[in-house]
Amino acid sequence: MSDHSERFLDYSEQKLRHYVNRIQDCLGRLQPEQVWTRGGDNENAVGNIVLHLCGNVNQWMGHGVAGRPNTRQRDAEFEARGGLGIAELAEQIGLIVNDAIQIIRAQTEATLLEVTKVQDYQLTKLEAIYHVVEHFSGHTGQVISATKLLTGQDLGYYKHLSQPVPVLEKSDPIP
Repeated sequence: MSDHSERFLDYSEQKLRHYVNRIQDCLGRLQPEQVWTRGGDNENAVGNIVLHLCGNVNQWMGHGVAGRPNTRQRDAEFEARGGLGIAELAEQIGLIVNDAIQIIRAQTEATLLEVTKVQDYQLTKLEAIYHVVEHFSGHTGQVISATKLLTGQDLGYYKHLSQPVPVLEKSDPIP
């Protein structure tokens, strides 16, 4: 496999692991009722976003990339108003992402270029993987934002980047 293909697969795996860890952390910071809190009828609760990600990853990776039957019930992901607790949601999304990573690891340079059909889209398996990572990223941001709003906390994910900026004197060289 070329370095480019290997790097793409490695980075896709790394990003999915990063995002699922963030979502699981957010779930752990919320109270059970907060997981299913909606700001309005046109908004989704964190629980709905997790169910949606599970359905999306299963459809795009399990069906689109691995060739399994498509069992997705998309409308149910958004209609849910509870039912699963924090531990179940965290476990379910962890299992789905672990499965996706196994599918990613099974790809070869040739299979990445195979054409597949997901929903009404014809695309390569490489593009399907890219879609999953990109889609997961967007919804991870939603979960993080909702968690900040619901808890009133800074989650501290980038605290390590907050270092004092030195004050430069006029005579100091610009670094």
